[in-house]
Amino acid sequence: TCGNLMAMVDEPLYPIAILIDELKNEDIQLRLNSIRRLSTIARALGEERTRKELIPFLSENNDDDDEVLLAMAEELGVFIPYVGGAEHAHVLLPPLETLCTVEETCVRDKAVESLCRIGSQMKESDLVDWFIPLVK
Repeated sequence: TCGNLMAMVDEPLYPIAILIDELKNEDIQLRLNSIRRLSTIARALGEERTRKELIPFLSENNDDDDEVLLAMAEELGVFIPYVGGAEHAHVLLPPLETLCTVEETCVRDKAVESLCRIGSQMKESDLVDWFIPLVK
């Protein structure tokens, strides 16, 4: 909606380096805040850098806090616009696949929910190439 769009435009562009540093911080609250602002980071980076830098970073980010992992699983489920649309949706699968292996059930459930949301928006050929092998 227009109201949401205006809220995004008005949102101050937080320095990206700070947000990324916060993803690595020992303080869980800072990590959580940063995860919840992943869309801000992605918008600032642009689609290509989000695909090539942010998503691989998140795939390698083996945070041990369930609350942070849950927030990440939730955020990634709505990330298709930030990676360049449905034709690039497959880049979101690896970090979510990793989150599906976490011990905490609510994190796994949210990761599966996000995978289903992404899969439902993928083209059939991409489903065959990327999504089905992940499920097997």
